Amino acid sequence: MTNKETGIHQENGTHLIPDAMVPPNKETPPATENLRITPERDVWGNGMEFVLACVGFAVGLGNIWRFPYLCYKNGGGAFLIPYFVYAIGGGIPMMFLEVGLGQFMSQGNISIWNICPIFKGIGIGSTVMTAMANIYYIVVFCWALHYFFACFGSSLPWASCGNPWNTVHCLDIGSNRSEIADKVTDPAVEYWENRVLGVTNGLEEVGGLQWELVGTLFLAWIMVYCCIFKGVRSTGKVVYFTTTFPYLMLIVLFIRGVTLPGAMDGLIFYLKPDFTKLLQSQVWIDAGTQVFFSYCVAIGGLVALGSYNEYHTDYVRDCTIIAIINSSTSLFGGLVIFSVLGYMSFVSGIPVNEVAESGPGLIFIVYPKAVSLMPGAHIWAILFFLMIVIVGFNSQFVACEGVVTAIMDQFSEHFNFRYAREITAGLYSLVSFLLGLSMVTKGGIYVFQIFDYYAASGMVLLFFILCECGAISWFYGVTRWSNNVEEMIGRPVNLWIKFCWTFFTPFLSMGLFIFAIIQYTPLSYNKTYVYPLWGQLIGAALGIASTICIPLYIIFALITAPQENIILKIQGLTKPQMETTLYHRSQQQPRDLKESKSPMNV
Repeated sequence: MTNKETGIHQENGTHLIPDAMVPPNKETPPATENLRITPERDVWGNGMEFVLACVGFAVGLGNIWRFPYLCYKNGGGAFLIPYFVYAIGGGIPMMFLEVGLGQFMSQGNISIWNICPIFKGIGIGSTVMTAMANIYYIVVFCWALHYFFACFGSSLPWASCGNPWNTVHCLDIGSNRSEIADKVTDPAVEYWENRVLGVTNGLEEVGGLQWELVGTLFLAWIMVYCCIFKGVRSTGKVVYFTTTFPYLMLIVLFIRGVTLPGAMDGLIFYLKPDFTKLLQSQVWIDAGTQVFFSYCVAIGGLVALGSYNEYHTDYVRDCTIIAIINSSTSLFGGLVIFSVLGYMSFVSGIPVNEVAESGPGLIFIVYPKAVSLMPGAHIWAILFFLMIVIVGFNSQFVACEGVVTAIMDQFSEHFNFRYAREITAGLYSLVSFLLGLSMVTKGGIYVFQIFDYYAASGMVLLFFILCECGAISWFYGVTRWSNNVEEMIGRPVNLWIKFCWTFFTPFLSMGLFIFAIIQYTPLSYNKTYVYPLWGQLIGAALGIASTICIPLYIIFALITAPQENIILKIQGLTKPQMETTLYHRSQQQPRDLKESKSPMNV
């Protein structure tokens, strides 16, 4: 029979396929050029592998270095109000949408847009953005590897002065600074800037390669390749360790942190509510961008992970669990960080608000400095950086999996030879490593910041979220999509989620996008070095490189469409072209709804 809402044939609860593709019988695939029969797709070994992979992907360094700082900066406990507004109205609905698209189409981030072909530029653009993000994000991972290896020396190299990289202004950690009038610097700061980065005076001075970072960057890409070269067969096994171990480390570090003197002062600073902050627009902007970044939407990773689900997997239940774990981890990570910062404030006499900061500085300066003040500093430093390495690694290899899956699915007709997956993943890792070398030079931190600020910025991310919601809800049709989801999970979609897909989420992202443009400020480093205009233009070009894919593909699709009338072209390009859906999906046994009831309603 034909589903009137979708215009797509459905038989006995099996996967929806166009009428033109309905096989004449269940035994033999139809002999038609429109149906591309491809090898059966790998699937997760079990539902736990999918959940762990998504948790590992979504829970990243932002939960540890950005959320705690934003919570403290924007009203403490009061910040949770806008945070959960955006989580419930934006992050969670987008997670439902992206995982569902991957599961429904059984394809990567580009091919899923055969569901509404005129918007395939969304998949191309977000894959380009993710590929650029992977180039710079792994650099954080290689920095963490450097610190991890440094922990095994006879002493922590950032804990004291007197080293070759220290200056005359260096003052040992724990010294009383109130009696010193001259300008001084921390050994942790000097180790970070002079030893690890070898920072030059600006973007104009590239400098030579930092060979130790070249080595850790190469090691990082080797580790990523080992996790993605076999696809879900290797990824599904790795996540059992990479996702669970950081939580063990967080618990150990939390127990240690809250037993330190001054820890309670740090926790109060972190969570003390200041409801007057809610009247400031910046608080809501910070909450929205944090949610969308933390939930890892619009970058293709969730689509790739969902594409390896069985067709009738109750992914909505799984995504609800993932969202709860993600937000809870952000809160718990803040308790771990600020308990130790409270101790650091107690020992050094510096107020908590002066030691708390966001970004790499928190991970590579502030927290190492605090750890060096603890008894048994080596052990706690090793545990901390091991956790950072695994958290960063987990997010990295899943994001790379998303890019490789998108490429393999989009050009599957060219990848039908043996070891195609291994070779593609290898070439992708090699090219990304070579491009990343620009960020492990002495001036590499400036290049890193350009990629971070522009290539995968909040504005770019919000633009893709707006386009995704609009394409599915307004062109493919929210009712049609809701029926597709119901057919997969066996129960109807809640009206709130439909409302979010259609109106609330796109308008939230549009509002944030407009505010981000209005409040744009030129990029700077350490608030002292402002990037030259040519550097900012390079950054803008990186941001445009991904977003421009959407209008360019629309123009290309309209020009190449066979219809002569523009109206007919648009109508044809907004109808599903699901001949790319794997044939085996249409052969799956129908869901036994009686056996899969869930107390959760979407």
